Amino acid sequence: MRFFKTPRLVSALLSGLTWRRPGTGNTIYLTFDDGPIPEVTEFVLEQLKQYHARATFFCVGENLFRNPTIAQKAVSAGHSLGNHTFNHRKGWETTTAAYLQNTQKCEAELEKLCPDRTSKLFRPPHGRCTRQQYRELKVNYHLIMWDVLTYDFDVNLPPEKCLAESIKNTRPGSIVVFHDSLKARRNLQYVLPRYLAHFSGLGFQFKAL
Repeated sequence: MRFFKTPRLVSALLSGLTWRRPGTGNTIYLTFDDGPIPEVTEFVLEQLKQYHARATFFCVGENLFRNPTIAQKAVSAGHSLGNHTFNHRKGWETTTAAYLQNTQKCEAELEKLCPDRTSKLFRPPHGRCTRQQYRELKVNYHLIMWDVLTYDFDVNLPPEKCLAESIKNTRPGSIVVFHDSLKARRNLQYVLPRYLAHFSGLGFQFKAL
């Protein structure tokens, strides 16, 4: 079962995390997980540029290490970077010590690109951490989740359905998840330009977190 919109019960039970930003007017917060990679992230940056949109990229550390130039392009264009662990670790399958160490390894790569940033953002891969991991991470990070998941990574989801559900479930203040990954490439390349055009036409703006 796909939950394009985060169930209220989930966000209520984990109320210490950021799921959306209500009260911010006609603003949408686009986020992109798992990059940066040249095959997809550069496409995303070009699409965002066309609509003067700002977004937040939750980066996998090993991709930052391999592709620092692409990440720097994102920073130079006014986008934000966040931590998504170094190896896209699953929190439920990793000890807290190992998870925090992997997160810090990604942080070291982020600091090379953004040494002066004051706000540190973190999103757990797959949206899952243990309670202990959450408690430890909250000391140094703003933990960012979402209220709209596009499922662009689902190879069995037709692009048209991906677009329709993403549009239907977005509201003012939504934090929306896309993926700048090879797995999501087909749906992303169809959905993102049309999504940006749709909401830009309605007078929405896109900001980074």
